[in-house]
Amino acid sequence: MEHFRICPVSSYYQRILLPVSYSLVFLLGLSLNGALLWCVCCGTRRWSSTAIYMSNLAMADLLYVLAMPPLIIANAMDGLWPFGNVLCKCVRFFFFVNLHCSMMFLTCISVHRFLGVCFPIAAVRHRTKRVALFASGTVWVLAAAEIFPTLVFAHTGVINNVTVCFEMTNPEHFKVYFPYGLFLAVVGFLVPFLVVVTCYCSMMRALYCRAADRISNCRAACMRNKSLYTLLAVCLVFVVCFVPYHVARTVYLFVRVYMPEDCALVNTAMISFKAWKPVVSLNCCANPLLYFFGSGRHREKVRAWLWRRKKRVQPSVCLVDVGSANRSGG
Repeated sequence: MEHFRICPVSSYYQRILLPVSYSLVFLLGLSLNGALLWCVCCGTRRWSSTAIYMSNLAMADLLYVLAMPPLIIANAMDGLWPFGNVLCKCVRFFFFVNLHCSMMFLTCISVHRFLGVCFPIAAVRHRTKRVALFASGTVWVLAAAEIFPTLVFAHTGVINNVTVCFEMTNPEHFKVYFPYGLFLAVVGFLVPFLVVVTCYCSMMRALYCRAADRISNCRAACMRNKSLYTLLAVCLVFVVCFVPYHVARTVYLFVRVYMPEDCALVNTAMISFKAWKPVVSLNCCANPLLYFFGSGRHREKVRAWLWRRKKRVQPSVCLVDVGSANRSGG
């Protein structure tokens, strides 16, 4: 096992911030994405391209949160990694594969919606189940290929007499890792980000211009505004969750490679990078809410399910009240 001595870094925040936030994301992400996957798989009789993308997105987010428990334990133990080298590589690999899969499936969904709104005629040919299945399979293969070098770079090591699992690579190999880190930032994040923002901005513009010519009553105006607000919310969540994290990660890599002697700067870059990690993880909790419960059809399903439960509960409550009244009157 390799031994390294590097700049002393502040880790007090890490023992509280990351375990607490990761535990919250784990619980919410597991329940929300599990419910979404169950509803899509069990409640869909005829699979559409949207259902295919949604089920794959939920699966990616679900696998993402399932990789969190070892990280929660390690961060709670102040970075100590007690699980061995093989699990270190596997956790880092699955963590990043499913993070990139999530971004790519969000990109697929944005393109899918963009075609339906801006090019409805051409969408008939391109928004098919066959295309969705091919795109979904391609996303899993590309994400695995992108993150495959992580199995080489990520491993355990000893820093200041503490066994740790390197998230990227050990300090001596940062210069070798740096081009790969930039590749992930550009191909794995920047390209999907530009596609998502372009698609949603184009959809908002098309909806606004199209509705401006046809709106003749308040109801139509409300529907238009609701659609615009939904698109804006999805776009903002993508930006807030992914942009700061990837910017902070790239800056941290740059500082580690070109200014490793400036310990104050290394600490600042590391704290910024670590602080944004919980935010990028929250995306897997926001996806079910935005893409499932934000749909009018699915809202109606949830409302109907709650109404059925209410009707089942009310008779039992009434029976209890009647029985109690009889007993008190007897």
